[in-house]
Amino acid sequence: MRYTERDEWLEIDGLGGFASGTASGLRTRRYHAVLLAATTPPTGRMVLVNGFDAWIETAAGTSALTSQRYEPDVISPDGARRITDFTYEPWPRWVFTLDDGTVIEHVVIARHGAPLVALAWRLLSGPAGSLRVRPFLSGRDYHSLHHENGAFRFEPEPTAGGLVWRPYNGVPDIHTSTNGHYRHQPDWYRNFRYEVERDRGLDSIEDLASPGEFAWDLRDGEAALIFGTREGGARDALSLLQEIREAETQRRAQFASPLHRAADTYLVKRGSGQTIVAGYPWFTDWGRDTFIALRGICFAADRIDEARHILLEWTRAVSEGMLPNRFPDHGELPEFNSVDASLWFVIAVYDLFDAAARCGIDLTLTDRKALEDGVDRILDGYARGTRFGIRADDDGLLAAGVTGVQLTWMDAKVGDYVVTPRIGKPVEVQALWLNALWLASQRSPRWRDLLDRGRSAFEAKFWNDAASALNDVVDVDHQPGTIDSSFRPNQVLALGGLPLVLVDAMRARRALDAIEARLWTPLGLRSLASGEPGYIGHYRGGVFARDTAYHQGAVWPWLLTPFVEAWVRARGKTTAVIAEARRRFLQPIATHLDEGGLGHVSEIADGDAPHRPNGCPFQAWSVGEALRLDRIVLAPPAKRNRRRRSASKSVEGATHDMGV
Repeated sequence: MRYTERDEWLEIDGLGGFASGTASGLRTRRYHAVLLAATTPPTGRMVLVNGFDAWIETAAGTSALTSQRYEPDVISPDGARRITDFTYEPWPRWVFTLDDGTVIEHVVIARHGAPLVALAWRLLSGPAGSLRVRPFLSGRDYHSLHHENGAFRFEPEPTAGGLVWRPYNGVPDIHTSTNGHYRHQPDWYRNFRYEVERDRGLDSIEDLASPGEFAWDLRDGEAALIFGTREGGARDALSLLQEIREAETQRRAQFASPLHRAADTYLVKRGSGQTIVAGYPWFTDWGRDTFIALRGICFAADRIDEARHILLEWTRAVSEGMLPNRFPDHGELPEFNSVDASLWFVIAVYDLFDAAARCGIDLTLTDRKALEDGVDRILDGYARGTRFGIRADDDGLLAAGVTGVQLTWMDAKVGDYVVTPRIGKPVEVQALWLNALWLASQRSPRWRDLLDRGRSAFEAKFWNDAASALNDVVDVDHQPGTIDSSFRPNQVLALGGLPLVLVDAMRARRALDAIEARLWTPLGLRSLASGEPGYIGHYRGGVFARDTAYHQGAVWPWLLTPFVEAWVRARGKTTAVIAEARRRFLQPIATHLDEGGLGHVSEIADGDAPHRPNGCPFQAWSVGEALRLDRIVLAPPAKRNRRRRSASKSVEGATHDMGV
């Protein structure tokens, strides 16, 4: 396969920092960097080493190994044309073939557990020459851009292991270790142009500081250049490179599959524990994303202990029955604008109990009590009423929403304009609420009355016979009897995408058939059916254009798994049904792993064919749900020994099969 500048690689350090770029070597985002470190893991991210120019000098002349894009759309030098091979497993590796037949290999390897990135070049064949590398530095917030100024400190200081730059006060040091020779030659490189930023309607021009050049004679062997935020000690660069290479080879080989390793990318350090980063390059940890993603990232990979620690940590954040949707990057107060994040937490807790039982792990009574207490505080808060008009209504359903605040996962907002307000009783919120009540009622009967009232009201209010589907919102804007019948994918959580199915089997099958016909694409479900008012088939343009398309037609891969879960349940989980589902629904996702965010699953894709991957290229819940689809939902029946609850046995009046 011939990769392009739309195909991106990612190397993470497990602390929230990373290195990233494109297969072509062209940096197209402000986030593409060699060393991007999290100063307060996983937040406080800063770009320290943005990139570099590299070239070979031989008897035949000078040959570039890199390319940059400058304003006005000028690509120079021409190193990208010499790329004859690129692979991203187990780490990014390029092969360059020069005009005289010389073949050079280049690799980038990030060390897990430390803000440390190794660059290496070696001669594979042909006459040797001199390798030159000129790094580009900044020292900026990762969301910002850097411009020429008089404050940048170009002069390095010697250390026991190499050199260190201290670009600005309050910015982490940039340490280097190398077996090359450094020549100080400071200069500003101006007007780098980041094409993806430009396409997104954002500032896209940057100036970078280049302090000098490193040089190696490739006849002497491999060239190493290692960047980090801490001094590497007195070890020579080749020893450090070999240590990084061996450690990462061993670590990466331990994963059961490349998708398992991709899932591990999102588990990062927070404080003394771990959290799940919602996506790279611009997301940190979000509540909703964490609880959805860990169902695959942790439970599908039998990483029970990590899930336990993450969920226990979140129990401490319950406030008035709610969990934060986001911890801001710079220490501001947590944001609680989510009605569903807390309910996804409840689902995740009971998934943890099931996964622990499946794996033969006994949770301590202390841990179980803390998690169950967190569940009770959420359900009590929602039943009584809490922020943003969230409250259990007399019919047992959950009302939510106030003007100007986005509360559901369809949360796009531009200025004061909420694109999909969905005030009232959104369908997936009811599915989560009633499932949470059902799960909790197996431990405590006090939730059964509310559950029974809610279940009776749900099918009566949400079923839309004319559309063979569920309404998206009822009692819109808290006006009894009003409906929003927009054909959206949110209904899959009520049709079998969660343990408790909320409609009878015949209606569930009709709705799932309609969803498959109107919403399914090879990369996931459209957020709105084409033909519906307001449908937008492409995610592109400036901020307003993109945000208004975000949930108005864009395809979301994470929704594929609950859809397939319901699809399989409606047909019966036989070997033949699973084989058909794997072929129809899982294989296209496997193919997608080799495009866009390489080895990962994108956040979204265009609603219209050819469904180009878009949005965040490396997305936690997309990867997690793909892994859950493969390892849990579509696992052969004989290989799954899951102890799951049966609603028909556990709750009076329940008639739907709860097996997956």
